[in-house]
Amino acid sequence: MSRRRDDAETAFEGVLRQIDDTVPFEPGYYNESYLDRRITARMRRRDTESHAEYERILREDADERQALMDALTINVTEFFRNPEMWDVLRDVLRERTATQRRVRVWSAPSADGREPYSVAMLAYDDPEIDESRVEVLGSDISEEALENAREGVYHTTRTTDIAEELEPLSDPDAYVERDEDTFQVRPAVQRLVDFETHDLIRDGARDPFDVVLCRNLLIYIDVDHKSALFDTLEASLAEDGVLVLGMTESVPPDRSDRYEPIDKRRRVFGRR
Repeated sequence: MSRRRDDAETAFEGVLRQIDDTVPFEPGYYNESYLDRRITARMRRRDTESHAEYERILREDADERQALMDALTINVTEFFRNPEMWDVLRDVLRERTATQRRVRVWSAPSADGREPYSVAMLAYDDPEIDESRVEVLGSDISEEALENAREGVYHTTRTTDIAEELEPLSDPDAYVERDEDTFQVRPAVQRLVDFETHDLIRDGARDPFDVVLCRNLLIYIDVDHKSALFDTLEASLAEDGVLVLGMTESVPPDRSDRYEPIDKRRRVFGRR
């Protein structure tokens, strides 16, 4: 039994090495359970139960390498995910645009673009936010995800109801053009958002932002690399900036004295 387990672990490690060698993704940054779930899902799609066989497929099939890259990097997202957080962010943007000429917001990772577009729509929708002062950057390591984000086209499916996601807006039709189950983000909203490729660990910090949203990424990162990722977030945050994490994430204990909760339950923190 032990020998069989060792063989299985070796085969899984072979898949990870193949990813490291041929896919623009660093598996060493992510915890093993996350990697295993995503790889197993692709193996089922390819109707193979053997890691060794899947390693061969990755080596020989460029389309599968791209499909795995997408599976590893595109996480669940939606417009105005966790609406209570957006109520807090609304107040932050009201205050910032009232006192600053420029308010820079970074959504990292931005996946298919719905989070940065939500920031832009919120800025337009709230009469107390001056949208002309808001600049939004969405970044991700997946160029395919960014291409989809730049198009700004989203579809209601069996598991995704775009109209329901946009309900926090007073007038969703002002910001998206709807054709049955297809929603196109309007040009005015798109003009507030830029998209760029960026690896939060490898590529390091960006110029300081007033607000950094990094939601639901830390839970997938291996503990040995969380500190490096947080270094990037901190270095990219203005001295009085606001950091937004996912609902199940928190500031690492050894850094808690650098932040004060703006709304702890909704994971919105101000830099001290």
